[in-house]
Amino acid sequence: MDGRIADLSTPGRLAEPGEGIGLDELALAARNHGLPLEALRYDLTPAGLHYVLVHYDIPAADADEWRLTVSGRVRTPLTLDMPRLRSLPSATHRVTMECAGNGRARLDPRPVSQPWLVEAVGTAEWTGVPLRTLLIEAGVEPDAVEAVFTGADHGVERGIEQDYRRSLPLALAQGEDPEVLVAYEMNGLPLPPQHGYPLRLIVPGWYGMAQVKWLCDIALTDTPFTGFQQAVAYRLKQSPDEPGEPVDKIAPRALMIPPGFPDFMSRARVVRPGEVPLEGRAWSGHAPVTHVEVSTDDGGSWSEAALGPADGHGWAWRQWRTVWTATPGSHVLSVRATDAAGRTQPLTQPWNRGGFANNLVQRIPVLCLDGD
Repeated sequence: MDGRIADLSTPGRLAEPGEGIGLDELALAARNHGLPLEALRYDLTPAGLHYVLVHYDIPAADADEWRLTVSGRVRTPLTLDMPRLRSLPSATHRVTMECAGNGRARLDPRPVSQPWLVEAVGTAEWTGVPLRTLLIEAGVEPDAVEAVFTGADHGVERGIEQDYRRSLPLALAQGEDPEVLVAYEMNGLPLPPQHGYPLRLIVPGWYGMAQVKWLCDIALTDTPFTGFQQAVAYRLKQSPDEPGEPVDKIAPRALMIPPGFPDFMSRARVVRPGEVPLEGRAWSGHAPVTHVEVSTDDGGSWSEAALGPADGHGWAWRQWRTVWTATPGSHVLSVRATDAAGRTQPLTQPWNRGGFANNLVQRIPVLCLDGD
């Protein structure tokens, strides 16, 4: 690592210090937004506070004209309009979704791509048709190995014009745990435009790049998909020449609602001496969260926090709470989650070129005032 930063327009490329960022890249970053950490108080994130990341543009969409096709290695290709999709048996799942680049801004050197701190997350109830229902109706051919999902968002990558496309292994696409949804509602209402109206994919436990928005085609293939967003972007790698490992399930993370109130000069939170309630949320895409620990001395020691009830499927975050007895002076609060598979959060974060899957523990500087 030599002090260079990764270029947003070409994932994996490193830009020299001082090299400019294009206006289109700045416009893209401007229309993305994260979750205010105070909104961790809500079991369900209001749609307007849920994080948003848009790769290209938000496409024009008319639900009355929208069609979803199921094609490729199927016996009966399908073309489904929205009334037909809504007539099929539906399911509603509470799912925590996190951007694969969440925490990217804390890496050194830092990739230029969307500079998330820890705010690229949200939890919603998604309603739609289980993907396996559509695959059963279409009839999957024995040689199919993957399902490729195409969104209506459109752009240019490496000089090639293309739609946003991602794939899932067929076993996951057909499975029940997690149950992949072709969703048309968010928190009981039609999807907002920025969240994929009128149709999107929901893959519980996976990072956001898998949740294809503005979904218009599902194609089953007999070979692995090698499109840009699958085989080039969203790979964990140290150098541009290596293929890297794919980004998939969400690493465990706990977040704390910053206590007290902000001091914009010191960039610290301010509290009074005495008992200070601490709370937040924790989640993992690998297994349910089983422990949350809090440190008030910058990771020197840890104590167990109380966990709230788990979601029935384990696809959504859990609330945690504890009480800290604050004493005058400066402190650093931290929180970390551990899941049932034994995965936990690191105190120092390994670096990768894309800045993906960075689940470094959160650190909050706090100043406790001396007296009233």
